[in-house]
Amino acid sequence: MSKMNTSDLIEEYIIELLSKENVIELQRFEVASIFNCVPSQINYVINTRFTIPHGYQVISKRGGGGYIRISKVELREEDRLSELSNIFEETVTEKETRAILNQLLEYDILTQNEAFLIEPFFEDKLLENNHKLRAEMLDVLLERLTYKDKE
Repeated sequence: MSKMNTSDLIEEYIIELLSKENVIELQRFEVASIFNCVPSQINYVINTRFTIPHGYQVISKRGGGGYIRISKVELREEDRLSELSNIFEETVTEKETRAILNQLLEYDILTQNEAFLIEPFFEDKLLENNHKLRAEMLDVLLERLTYKDKE
């Protein structure tokens, strides 16, 4: 069994909180004290793992009474693909693409088999880290899925 790093533990903690409530409010300093880390590590986890592509909305208020409010994004059926295509601009990383494919699975827009077949075409080793090309390919995929026949 592999040992989890602090970022993984923080992510697991937040996911556990979200499993009990739809919306949670956290204070960076309090969470940092639980995990004996700096508040910027909490920011890192939230900024990289609790994003729209991962299915979360984050509202952050800084300052003395500041907080981080995290909620699971629930999109209406007709808004799901358009929202996913609005997530990225001209470039997208392999990790971000995986998160978007996971959302497509979660929304039942792609089957497990379709995602399995599509995912390798977005890998860095194939695209030689060409984030612009990956974004263009993902945009075409999302556009095609918009018009996919629903049986």
